[in-house]
Amino acid sequence: MAACPPSPPTKPSGAGWRPEAAPPFIRQQRSLTLAALRQGEFGVKFFDRLRQGLRRGAAASALAALTVALTGVAPAHADWLKAESERFIVYSDGGESKLRQFVQELEGYDRFLRLRMGLAVDEAPPRKLPIYLVNSRSGLLKVSPDLHENIAGFYTATNEDIFGIALRDQTVDTLKHEYAHHFMMQNFSYPYPGWFVEGFAEYYATVEIEKSRILVGKYNENRAYWLQAASWMPMTELLSKRPSPSTRSRDTYYPLAWLLTHWFLGDTDRQKALSAYLRDVGAGGDPVEAMQRATGLDPTELRRTLRRYMNGRIPYQGVMVTYPPVPITVTRLSRSADDLLLLNQRLKIGVPTEKRAATTEEVRRAAARHPDDPLALLALGHAELHFGDPAAAEAPLQRLLALDPNHVEALQYLARARMEAAEDADDLEDSDRLRGEAQGFLARAYRADDANYATLLLIAENRSGAPGYPNDNDLAVLEQAFVLAPQLGAARINLAQVLMSRDRNDEAIALLEPMVNDPHRPSPAARTLLLRAKGQTEDEAAAQEAALASLAEDEDDEADGL
Repeated sequence: MAACPPSPPTKPSGAGWRPEAAPPFIRQQRSLTLAALRQGEFGVKFFDRLRQGLRRGAAASALAALTVALTGVAPAHADWLKAESERFIVYSDGGESKLRQFVQELEGYDRFLRLRMGLAVDEAPPRKLPIYLVNSRSGLLKVSPDLHENIAGFYTATNEDIFGIALRDQTVDTLKHEYAHHFMMQNFSYPYPGWFVEGFAEYYATVEIEKSRILVGKYNENRAYWLQAASWMPMTELLSKRPSPSTRSRDTYYPLAWLLTHWFLGDTDRQKALSAYLRDVGAGGDPVEAMQRATGLDPTELRRTLRRYMNGRIPYQGVMVTYPPVPITVTRLSRSADDLLLLNQRLKIGVPTEKRAATTEEVRRAAARHPDDPLALLALGHAELHFGDPAAAEAPLQRLLALDPNHVEALQYLARARMEAAEDADDLEDSDRLRGEAQGFLARAYRADDANYATLLLIAENRSGAPGYPNDNDLAVLEQAFVLAPQLGAARINLAQVLMSRDRNDEAIALLEPMVNDPHRPSPAARTLLLRAKGQTEDEAAAQEAALASLAEDEDDEADGL
């Protein structure tokens, strides 16, 4: 087998993964410093429906698409602009002025989160987050053809990319919610309960950035409506780490998570209680019992307290702070972007088996309209490799390397092609040769960009099964992949497995618990690995969940009798 890069990858300055010992909450000026927050976002996570303007521009987009389809001629220039700032790469098919304004607001939001978390305001992340802004629903469907009609965008983390896409001009609050998750996963590691994960993102989703101040703690009208009009889910279910899909009144999960977070953060003494609660839960305490220890309130009393809080005057803060504009570079993409930019993103999130042939043919037709264009070559090579004819992927990817010898994605796909061929090889010598070729492509990709998590995951995968795996360098590679992409489930699971092989189960547990606690997409694979790390059986875990369900039923009965 070929060796890994000769030395462990260097971690970003100040970065490096170790589980947080405790989540202290410290009052600084008019903000909170949170030492550890949300982890474990994983897979596709959809935005909520926007109440206005969902179909704005749909007719115009349909007419434009029909015109191009009938003429078969691409426009003279692309509609797509790319804006790059310190923390974001934002693509938009709209105007430059609004694009710049959007990026400035995102940058201000990131700085405000850093202020509240006690992080260096000017520190940039190791990886910029790509966001795609589209004019209409047709743009969303280009990436995810089966998207539900009421969904206005989504965020996804895959082995090939981590990005968000949304309707432009209407989605700032929703993007703030998702970015709060992304930001916390990037900067902190702690096994938080699911309600706080969502409550924190909900709390900061309503931040309003004005010229000389930032408003924080305001309420969302939709969430407020559900709190007032719907039956609340039991506090026991809210506090438990994994709310059951059959839970009554699950529509109030997000509103209650927001309300409980707001109640805690709105008072200095309650902030201390929240800190104690999170320490307790992080140390393995039962989330329901820990709440009573921290606040002195049982679930029914907590429910009454939150109702009184909701019916009073919900406070919010005005933080007097301004940030100077950040440099933003805007470029117009080549005309191939109109046909292939979003289609290429579809390839990254995966294509159902029954649609792979049609998708590959769609890419072939689009790429044929843009011969020798880098984006067209990349999309064609990718589509052939994963969904079409793998042998046909070689030519466009090699041509792309001839145009750009350091094209990281082309190197990754060529390495992947060798790795898949090695898996199918009948002869061990052929398998070793192919893995060696793959390692050569990956070494080139790593030299071109040593902060690309996909390259690191491929390096580790190509090494797995080799004599001596996992060695210290393999561990360093996986640690670096996690530092760069903590939002990605594969980065967590792969690292957790290696840590467990070295009897570092506590660290593995810290990686896995957020995935299991995720209220959107709890990971069965992470759950199985977590039970192993804890030395628990499925029966023991099921008994704990049954006990929580019983408590929730008792609480519901008591609430009904109030």
